[in-house]
Amino acid sequence: MDITVKATAKLNLALDILGKRDDGYHELETVMAMVDLADYLDFSLRLDGNIKLESSSNAVPEDGRNLIVKAGLLLQRRFQVTKGATIKLDKKIPISAGMAGGSSDAAATLHGLNQLWELNLSLDELAEIGAEIGSDVSFCVYGGVAMCNGRGEKITPLPSLPPCWVVLAKPAISVSTRDVFSHLEVNDIQHQHSEKMLAAISSGDYYQMVEALGNDLEDYSLEKYAEISYLKKQFEAFGADAVLMSGTGPTVFAIVKTEKKAKRLYNSVSGFCKNVHMVRFLKPQFE
Repeated sequence: MDITVKATAKLNLALDILGKRDDGYHELETVMAMVDLADYLDFSLRLDGNIKLESSSNAVPEDGRNLIVKAGLLLQRRFQVTKGATIKLDKKIPISAGMAGGSSDAAATLHGLNQLWELNLSLDELAEIGAEIGSDVSFCVYGGVAMCNGRGEKITPLPSLPPCWVVLAKPAISVSTRDVFSHLEVNDIQHQHSEKMLAAISSGDYYQMVEALGNDLEDYSLEKYAEISYLKKQFEAFGADAVLMSGTGPTVFAIVKTEKKAKRLYNSVSGFCKNVHMVRFLKPQFE
């Protein structure tokens, strides 16, 4: 039995950092939404108990450093699974982009191996296991649109976003998550983005939604990385309704109301940035 699972990318529409936790992590309040850009994972059963990962990208580790392998090993240990799996990853989500590509792959692995090994775990059980792997994995297990609290593992589903188009671009740099958080001055931050975004989503108003976009991590990255700042300014100059960096970056995304405007943005940004995608937000699975 071969199984294919889609692992979709996410964007942070609003991200507030509420403070530092005793466990070293930061307390978050963030509104995240899935977009139709995805990796694909194929699962086939192995009887030797090994978990073998094969990736289409040379930049992806295929050993225990990968969250896909970590997720598989965790399930094996937790439920005394003696079977293994060959997992083939077709990588489409940009790597180290602030779009939860690794977390989404881990979530897809939990879904895929739950079917392959016939574990019959519920969605909530998979999300609870996912929280042990990474902060965004629980959200990726559920998908759709959600408010996420804690380290990001406490999930409150939200309704669909107003219809729109998204053009996202990843500059050819990497950003250290640890570096971004270590330079964060929590006491200087105004925590209002998520609250405004919740009100906008509740109203279903597109223009209220674009006004509510915000990311507490953006200021430091814009100052430190000229590529991120330049990309945001170009999106704005080309007429985007709103522009924001996703997560810890470096991906920047622009929101527009029409497909025609999205295509114009895509073509303009593609002239100087290779990693550009035109996408839409996905509807929640259980809406």
